[in-house]
Order: sequence, then C-alpha cells, then structure tokens
Amino acid sequence: MKERQYLQVYQKVTRLISMVLDHQQVMDAVVRELPELLAIDAATIRLVDASTNTFVLGAAHGLSLEYLSRSQIDSEETMEMIRSGRPVARTDIGEDQEFADRDAAVREGVRSVLTLPILFQDALIGILRLLTRSERVFSEEEISFSMALAEQLGIAIANGRMFKDMESRVDFLREVQEISALVNSSLDLDLILNSMVEKLPNSMGAKGCTIRLLQPQTNQLELVAAHGLSQGYLERGQVGGEKNIRRALSGETVSVYDVAHDHRIDYGEEMAAEGICSLLSVPLKVGGEVIGIIRILSGEHHSFTSSEINFAETVAEISGTAIQNARTYRKITLLFNQIEESERFVANILNCIRPQLLVVDRDKHLVLANHALLEAVGRTEAEVLGMDYRGLWDHEECQEALCPVDQVLADGESSTSIHQTLQDDGVHWVERTASPMRDEQGQVEYVIEIIRDITAKHRFEEEQLERVKLQGVVELAGTVAHEINSPLFAALGTAQLLEEDIADEQARVDVATIVRNLKMIGELTAKMTRMTGYESREYVGNTKIVDLK
Repeated sequence: MKERQYLQVYQKVTRLISMVLDHQQVMDAVVRELPELLAIDAATIRLVDASTNTFVLGAAHGLSLEYLSRSQIDSEETMEMIRSGRPVARTDIGEDQEFADRDAAVREGVRSVLTLPILFQDALIGILRLLTRSERVFSEEEISFSMALAEQLGIAIANGRMFKDMESRVDFLREVQEISALVNSSLDLDLILNSMVEKLPNSMGAKGCTIRLLQPQTNQLELVAAHGLSQGYLERGQVGGEKNIRRALSGETVSVYDVAHDHRIDYGEEMAAEGICSLLSVPLKVGGEVIGIIRILSGEHHSFTSSEINFAETVAEISGTAIQNARTYRKITLLFNQIEESERFVANILNCIRPQLLVVDRDKHLVLANHALLEAVGRTEAEVLGMDYRGLWDHEECQEALCPVDQVLADGESSTSIHQTLQDDGVHWVERTASPMRDEQGQVEYVIEIIRDITAKHRFEEEQLERVKLQGVVELAGTVAHEINSPLFAALGTAQLLEEDIADEQARVDVATIVRNLKMIGELTAKMTRMTGYESREYVGNTKIVDLK
C-alpha cells in the first residue's frame, strides 16, 4: 500500500512535469502531497540564488512565516554535505546544543529534519526539507523516494526555468524593440528618461524604477527620473556610497534578493517601508563609459534570471546611447539658442548705429545690412542679403566708382572716399569708409563699409572758415581806421582853425566843405572800428564792393 502511494505521488509529479510548464506548480504540489504521504508535519523547497549564492524560499507548507523568514537555514556542516549532493537527516534538533538555529526550531516545535539536495546535471539548484514536530528517524525507503522526487523536482525546475527563460527572451526581445523604437524616436531627454522608468517595471513585473546620471561637473549621481515610488523615499538621502551603486558604477550589474538584510544596501529600512524587497542595479554605458545607473525595484522577493539581467543590460545600453544623443542635442540646441541670441544682440547694436553699415564677402555679396542702410536704399533685409554689391547702388549719386570696397579687395588696406549728393534740401556731403576683415591666413574675407552723411560737419567747417575770414577783415578794417584817424584828426583840426581865421567868404565856404568831408571820413573810420560783418554786392561792371555791418 505504501509503495503504491509512493508510486501515485511520483506519477503525479512526473505528470505535472510533462504537462505544466510552470515549475512553481510542481513545487507547490510536492510540499502539499508529501506531508500526508510520509506522515510528516511540513515541507519546504528552497532554490539557489546564483547572484548571492544563498537559498531563497520557493515553496512551503505547514510552517509559520517567522520560521520561514529566518536568515540561517541549517548548520554550515549540513549545508556543505548538501552541496556535495548527499541527503542529511537530523533527529531531536531541540536537544542538539550545537545546532545554530535551535531556538527558532524549538519555538516552531520542529524536532526532526530531512534535508535533500535538488540536483540538475550534477549541479545543486535547491534543497527539499521534510520536517516533523515529533522525533522521527527516516527510513532508507523514505529517503530513497524523497531523493527520487527531488531529482524529478530538479528536472521540473530546470525545465520550467528553461521554458520561462525562452518565453522571457521572446517577450524581452519584443520589449527591446519597442523600447528601442521609443527612445530613438525622440531627442527630448526628459521624454526618454520618463519613458524608460515607466516601461522597464511593466516589462519586468517590478514595483518601480529610478535613473541616476553622473553629472560631468561634479561627477556625482543625480536622480533624473523615477516611477512607482513615493517622494519621501526618493528624498531619503545620498545613495552614491552604497556598495551596489559603486559596483554598478564600475560597470557591474548587481542583483539583490533581500534588500532588508543585504550588506550592499544602506537604506534597507526605508526600502522595506516602501515595500521594496529586491532590486537590480544596471550600469548605463556609452562606448564602455558609465554615465549613470538604472535601478529596477521589485515589490516581491525575486531572484533576477539571466534573461531578465540580459534584458535590463540591453535596454540600458540602448538607453545610454539615446540619452547621450539627447544630451548632445540639448547642448547643440542651447548653443544655437546662444548663437541666435548673440546674433540678435549684435543686430540690435548694429541697428542702433546711426550711420549706414553693410558687410560684403570677397565675392561682393551682401551678408549684413543695418536698418539705416535699408531705409536709405528703400529695401528690406530679405531683398538685400545675398545681393550683388553692384546692384545695391542703382541711383546716380552712389556710383560704384565712388565706393571704396573695390580698393579694399584689391590691396587689402582700408579706404575712404568723400563725394557730394544732390538731395531735396540741397547738396549733401557723404563719407564712405571700407575696412577689411581677414581670415586665419590673413586674406580679406569680408569688407565692412560705413556710410556717413557729413553735411553738417562740412557746413560747420565752412562757417568756421568764414569766421576766420571775417575776423581778418574786421581786424584789417580796425587797423586801417586807426591809421587813417591820426592824419585825419590833424587835417580836421587845421581846417577848422583856418575856417575861423579866413576873411574871404568864398575861401571860408571851401574850407567848410573840407571840414564837412573830413568829418564824413571820421564817421567812416568810426564805422570801420565797430564792424562785425560784411557782405559783397555788385558794383559798376564786374567790380564788387563791400557793405559793412
């Protein structure tokens, strides 16, 4: 009867292995069936976590959560025997003073334990433990059956992992294609980062995700995107010193099964409060250089498979390139904005310059013109930019021969010309100055021409010249008047004395005429000394005379 029951359980397990692709169902069936079959109280299956080389719970029946959560499973001696592929039976654990976890076993009421290795292709992938709350000696038949069952479990677990791995690879390949298309469809850095932290947890069945990038100026990690996590958790403090972070920054992917008790985690309590049980830290690389890290956070204890790790590393590599491209694009955009701002600033300065200003290249095509020039020629900026320099001057007073640009292009030296133009309010004087702009080889690359209306200056200079002339005439008139006055006053005095002494009437009349004319000459010299200006007027024939003012 017992052998038939063994056979039935064995057949059920093997049937599950052939029908069910999820090895979890097989493990759950085994830990439920064995207690009744073998008259034991509990059974557990623990699997090897390759990333930490520790055993993590796979399935259990008949034990409290407190007992299952203990850190130490069995003595090191027992675990060493298990790793060598041999089963280990212990009876009356409560009386074994050397058993390291005796207190936990006593609290749970466990007295006897049979620990069996779960092997696949001679490699240890887990352990099967049978526990009783009474002292029990397991028979060779029970141990042999349990070993055979553990061997089938190894096949089921390996097949399930293989199928799940293949299924995951297909799903991950599809996810990689979607994520690659998503992050490469945009150069918006924020959009790429937010898309990644939202997509990765969904693809891997995780709770949340964070991305931290190294800042070039400080070489410090900065949180740039997060999803599925509270603000309080994200603001818990600096994480750059954590061992898992440092290892990720060195280029190594780090998997942590139990964040609450792993020495590579500094904020275990905060993670536990946030509901985080496991994490995967993946370096973000560009051309072999680490630029940041991605952390995928699981809300359940999870041993990340090689497929999941490869998927995360592939996404990180794709995303690293996309992030670098977006950063470069942002820098280029910023640079263009700065250039445009500088151009606007320079243009505003040039447009505030009152003289007309233009710039031509060595082929005499206009590349710049300020508002003053555009207003003078009556054209828009779009019309003149790129125009041939000769076509700009289509009015007679600005002939090309009068412009100094050709001279600069010919000999490379600055040139200036001054000419007259006839406008509605009269003649205007225009000064045109051309200066070279040279390239690195010293050749003239551009010519800057400035056109100024110097009419006011020219008229002022003419007025100054007239003032000098007037001053000379005034001074000459004063000198002449002074020289005339001396003999004039002497002659006038003599004539007045003669007028009083002459008895002859006719002679007195003649002398009176002389006195009158001398007085008129005196009035003229007095007028010359008070002279402030003059103007010429036509006289007889081609003669001109001066009217004193």
